[in-house]
Amino acid sequence: MAESMEKASGLTYKGHPLRRVDNLIYYGTMAEKYIIMMQVMDSKKVQDMNVATKVSVQLQLTDPDLKSRDRVVKKSERESLYEAMDISAIWLERALAGKL
Repeated sequence: MAESMEKASGLTYKGHPLRRVDNLIYYGTMAEKYIIMMQVMDSKKVQDMNVATKVSVQLQLTDPDLKSRDRVVKKSERESLYEAMDISAIWLERALAGKL
């Protein structure tokens, strides 16, 4: 039963959902005030897999009334998806806790 609930809710990382659309990865939910958007800018082939070598990370407000450029609160670039996920988790937790 718990296994089927886990599959229905999708992939999560540290309690927040992850969604992927092409080279964009969204971390968090639109129901909250902030969300993280990661964009894989560059990748390289390692054996038979593409591995991210440059990832853009943006902490954004979810307010639909703002223009896309006004939504960005913080941004950075990282050299791997692991580093991008690490900074994303920290930024999102702090933002949602009101510690910006």
